[in-house]
Parts: sequence; structure tokens; C-alpha cells
Amino acid sequence: MRIFGRLMAATALAGLAAACSYAPVQTAASEAATEVREAAENTTEAEIADLVSRMSLERKVAQLIQPQINSVTPEEMRKYRWGSYLNGGNGGPYGDEFAPASEWLRLADEMWDASTAPLPGDEPVIPTMWGTDAVHGHTNVIGATIFPHNIGLGATRDLDLVRQIGAATATEIEVTGIDWNFSPTVAVARDDRWGRTYESYSENPELVAAMGAALIEGLQGKPGADDYLGRGRVIATAKHFFGDGGTEQGVDQGDVNGDIDKLKAIHAVPYPVAIDAGVETIMASFNSINGTKMHGNKELLTGVLREEMGFEGLVVGDWNAHGQIKGCTVSDCPQSLLAGLDIYMVPDDAVALYESLLSQVRDGTVPEARIDEAVTRILRVKMRAGLLGPDAKKPSQRANAGEYDKLGMAPHRAVAREAVAKSQVILKNNGVLPLKPGASILVAGEAADSIAQAAGGWTLTWQGGRELTNDPYFPGATSIWAGIEEAAREAGGAATLSADGSYSARPDVAIVVFGEQPYAEFAGDLKNMVFGDEEGLALLRKFEAEGIPAVAVFLSGRPLWMNRELNASDAFVASWLPGSEGAGVADVLFGKTPATGKLSFSWPANCEGAPVNGPEDALFGFGYGRSLTDTAPLGDLDETCGFLGDRIATDWYVNGRLTAGITASAGGAALPNLRGEAGGIMARGIDKDRQEDAREITFGPNSSITFAGEGEGAFVITYNLASAPPGTVTVSGGTTTTEVSSRLTVASGKGWREMVLTEACLGPVGEGLTISTDAPMSISIARISRQELPANTQCSF
Repeated sequence: MRIFGRLMAATALAGLAAACSYAPVQTAASEAATEVREAAENTTEAEIADLVSRMSLERKVAQLIQPQINSVTPEEMRKYRWGSYLNGGNGGPYGDEFAPASEWLRLADEMWDASTAPLPGDEPVIPTMWGTDAVHGHTNVIGATIFPHNIGLGATRDLDLVRQIGAATATEIEVTGIDWNFSPTVAVARDDRWGRTYESYSENPELVAAMGAALIEGLQGKPGADDYLGRGRVIATAKHFFGDGGTEQGVDQGDVNGDIDKLKAIHAVPYPVAIDAGVETIMASFNSINGTKMHGNKELLTGVLREEMGFEGLVVGDWNAHGQIKGCTVSDCPQSLLAGLDIYMVPDDAVALYESLLSQVRDGTVPEARIDEAVTRILRVKMRAGLLGPDAKKPSQRANAGEYDKLGMAPHRAVAREAVAKSQVILKNNGVLPLKPGASILVAGEAADSIAQAAGGWTLTWQGGRELTNDPYFPGATSIWAGIEEAAREAGGAATLSADGSYSARPDVAIVVFGEQPYAEFAGDLKNMVFGDEEGLALLRKFEAEGIPAVAVFLSGRPLWMNRELNASDAFVASWLPGSEGAGVADVLFGKTPATGKLSFSWPANCEGAPVNGPEDALFGFGYGRSLTDTAPLGDLDETCGFLGDRIATDWYVNGRLTAGITASAGGAALPNLRGEAGGIMARGIDKDRQEDAREITFGPNSSITFAGEGEGAFVITYNLASAPPGTVTVSGGTTTTEVSSRLTVASGKGWREMVLTEACLGPVGEGLTISTDAPMSISIARISRQELPANTQCSF
């Protein structure tokens, strides 16, 4: 069955030469190295089998459990001997997410010592390992180099540069004693409304495959090479298997539906290539495929990944994702292990999950042979990485450990600056670029001097944020403003920073730096492609009215509908999320570096938002990008969009009250002002923004609530669902009743969200809305309104 994976990898690689000038080369020397490696692996397998045979059931089950450092202590590690642990996006040593690098290394040593304390009898000691999300550099740690996010790297098409980034990242990870990187993301993002689009290299599967393989080689080294998983290398992870970039409407952790072979032809393409590059671990995805959550999908986790593609490494879960499987909780889910998961990522419920798994092995629910299989895979990775065996060393005694001057060191920052420059994509240039020597330049926009905004999510914290000021959080880094100021001075001119665009002396040219605020995962999901923050637009129109040429530098984690900003600017640069080396932006603006960046995602022609369907959907197609000498006029773009401006909204429920003429009822009995108990429904006041401005509605089994009144348009509901509904939930408001259980499951646990119910799921919308469930559940509602939305607006949750 390995043949399928090889064929798929070969098919993907065949398309890479044109995109990236990449092709594998097999030589006699590499064939000899393969033979030597296979002989060594036969010895390793015998050693692993011996270790597994001497491990107690308790210790074997513990290898499958991965808690986070915010919850696990060295004392707990010594007691249970967890096989691995992680720091989450908001996790840091000893509860300090901004802890200095030395504290990260100190905790790594403490966990290692706890996991390797002697055990009674002949039972072997198995060291633990630490995993981290270093997705664009070792960006959990202050002072590390922050590389452009993957969407920018995709625009470079430079595989060797990506390998260098992987190697630099691995070295900086080693400084802090960490073993394992949950990277690269090899999602093929096909709907830019997805909040993780910037973690994807491209909408093109072959480009994603090439870039992912290059980063893996940079992180781990090349299989068979002397430095493979040696000095300056760490364990890599290809994620998330598979389909994460193909969810309906770009909803994070949502549903992917369609013919399985067609889905694989897009979203599975990077995995055989990653496997051929030697990736040691693969992370399962949150999403479902055709109704089955990937963490419980044996047909795909085992049938496709193992049997078709031939993957022999370990499969790790994502953050409590096993708990989303029907019939599972985060502390009880044998289904995932039986489907093919090897490690549960269970941040805060490690002991409870451990105890339930032990019981399930003892009662026969989980065969011990399946435990042994998973443990074997885990130990194999540890042995290859040098974490297990007579030469294994505690973190502080390894290569690069404690060499803190290697965090953000000059050679790494030089690589990052090169990556920034090569990722800049010029969409428009009326001749204002490159900037002329000696020019007087005004730099405007709140983002211009914000390294945090240029870095985006997954930067020091999970979501990132502009509140992370340059000082003290980004020592040694260069903002876009600072890079422009230096370049202007070197060119014999001068630059002035004015966030609001005001000036006393008229400049020759203005540069407006603006864009999306940082976000990560579901917090970045959009319902359309409108860029709602009009700070940049106002500045560009101000300079246009004043006759001052203006360059737009747009920071974003995805292409967005920017027709208004494109019309108002004289040059427009898609800068993506460049990270800590803002001088790379200036390198292109001043012509110190040629503009070579090409779109790795098509740029939308309209504001509605839809999956990639072809060139007809694009204003600028995949591969578009101007050189500095391309000054062909763009022409005026259509600025009409149904999502712009104030839409007429009629509130049905807001600020803790039902609007006059609107009723709520359950079981035929009224719920005045959405309070009280009737028909199996109980509604009580809760605080969202002020005292009792929202309602918590608790449903009993086989109950429903109906809202009725006059109004037109879609129903727009502000709601919060703390946990997934255990039964079937439906909505009806016209001629159609639609089940929404899976959509609500994805939305659960993510805070206050907006539900939009249109004719797409309700049929012709009438004067009422009913929500029904066959099992108890609770939902909080802060607002219900009717709004006129553009035609064909889809239902969303």
C-alpha cells in the first residue's frame, strides 16, 4: 500500500519544478545511505521492542498523554511519567508566558529529571519530550527571530530560504531545551475567510507540498544525513491531517464535504511529500470530513495515512480535539486511539484521561496491542531524536542549550529580512515605486511602528496583539517605520512618522501602513471578505485629496477585498505578516531589493467571500505580482459591496428586553421578556456587557423555543454556546427545517459569536424562528435582529 503514497508524492513533485525549481535527486551514494540507515533501524526496532516488553501498562498508557505546562508540574511528571508535554499559545514556564529564555530551559531540565527518576525493578525509564508551536520562528520566547508567516513565505517561492528558516528556528528552539516543533502547517487554504489562512503557504497544493517539505528538512535535516535530528535540529510535525483548509465557509474546525478522492487530490497532496522528507510526526485535524471528525476517523487516520501513504511515525492530536467526537469527552475517548491517534493532546485533564484509558485497556475496550503499537511509535521518534538511549542528555547539556545570544542572532535576522523582502507583492504601481533618493517621506498609520501587528498571531501569545509594545517585548527587532526611516536617511532623504497623517511640511510622498489586527485560529474567521477597519482608507483618501502620492502597505493574514484602497493609492503592496524584520519592507520600497514576490493565493474580485473556484473569481490571480518597473495602469475598480455601510436592522431582542410586538414562547406558553419557565425551557438573565443584558436559555429534552413578530430579512443572533449540544438541534423559520448540530458543535467553547440564518437554511423567511433540540442543552443569547443582507448570503454560525 506504500505505493499509493509514493505515487501521490511523485505526482505532487512533478508539478513543483515550475513553481519552485525543486526536484528530488536519487544518487548511488543516497541509495547506499538508505541501506545503512535501514540496517541501523532494524537494530533500533529490536531495542524498542525490548523496552516496550518491560514497561508496565501504567507507564505505557502515560506515554500517550500530553498535558500543558500551565497544568502539569514536575511532581506530577515524576508520578505519572507523561510521554510528552506542551506549552500552549498562552503558556509559559511557571505561569509566566513572557518568561526569559533561561526559565524555559530550567523547566525543561526539571521535567526531564522528573521523567527520568529511577523506577523500581527492571522497568525502563523513558524520558519525556516537550512540544511547542514555533510556527514562524520560536515566537513564544522574547528575543527570538520572528519570520514571516507561511502566507508570506509562499509568495517567495524560495525553498532554500524556507530550509534556512527551518534551521534557524530549530537552533533557537534548542537554546531553550525544547525537543519538538508543531510545524509546518501544510493546510491548503481554499476559503480566505478561514482564520488560519496565514498559516497556509498557498491555495495551490503542489506549492504547499514543496514549502512544507523544505521546512521539514530545515527543522529535522534530511533523512540519512549526518546531522539528521542532530545538532541544530528538532522534531517536525506536518499538520493538520487533513482538510483543515477546506471547511465550508472557512469555518475553523468545521465541516469538509465532498467526494473523498477529490478532497484528497487537494488537501492530502502535501502529506506524501512530507513523509518522503522524513517528517517524524503528523498532527490530526479538528475538522470533520463528510460528517466524521478526523480524530475519530479510522478510515483516514489509519486507512489513508498509514496504509496508503505509508506513514510510520507518530500521530498526535490537537488541543482537546478528541473531545469533539460524538460520544467522547476530553477525559474519555477510546475512539481516537482505536482510530489511529497515538498521543492525546489533553492540556488540563491528563489524569482523568489516563485513568479512563487504563480502565478501558483492563476491561478490553482498548486492546493492549493497540497501546503497544502507539508506544512503539513514540519511542521510535524519541530514539531517532536522541532523547532515548545511552547518549541521551538532559536539555541543558545539549547542543545550543543556554546559548541565549543565538536567540535573534544577526544571521537569523538576516534570513528573516531576506524573506520579508522576497514576500512583498506589488499589486499596483503608478510609478511612485521605487521611492526616489532624497525624498521627504511621511509614514502614517498605527501599524507602522507596531512590530506586534506586523507579526500577527502566534507571537508571544496565542492571539498576538498590538498591546505587545516594541519595548520590552521585541528586543532587537525592527518595525516597518524604523526600516523606512533608516532607508530614507541612507538615500539622502528623510522620513517622519505621523500615525494620523498630519504634517507641518508637505511631504513628497506618503506611506500608509495599515491592516488586520492580530488573531489566531477561530478568532480570525470572517463571514465575508470586507476589510472593515477604515483607518487606512481614510488616510489614503486624505492624501489623494491633497495631491500627495501615497503607497499602501497592507498587513494581513489573507487576501481581502481592497478595491477602495487600491483605487485611492498610487502603489499597493501586499506585505502579509512580515514579523520582526521590517527593514525588508523598506528594501523593496526603496529598490534596494527587486520586487519578486508573487501571490500564492488569488486576490478576490468581490467582497462576498467564497472558496477558490478559478480565475473568474479573482481580481489578481495566483502568481500575480509586479516588478518595480511594471507601472501599467490598473484602472478604476468597482467599489460597490452589499456588506458596506449601515444595514437596516430591526431588533427583536436587545439589552435584556424583547422589542414591542415580539413574543417568545415555549410549549404554547409565553416567556415574557424572555424570562421564566415554560414548555421545558428555562430562561434567566445573565451579564454580557452590563447587568442582565443577555439570557441563558436552558432546554430540556424534546423542547423548543419560538420567537415571533414582524420583520424582514435574515435572523442575526449574538450567542454563546459553552459546550457542544449532545443531541440534534434544528432551526426553522420559513418552509424549511435544518439540522445545525454539527455547526453548533464547532462554534461551542469559542465565546460570543454571530449566527446568521438566511433563506439558504430556512427557506423563505417568515415572521417567526424556532430553535428545537431533542436533548438538554444551554445557549446564551444577547441579541436577535432581522437584517437585509446581500442575495445568496449563506447561513453561518
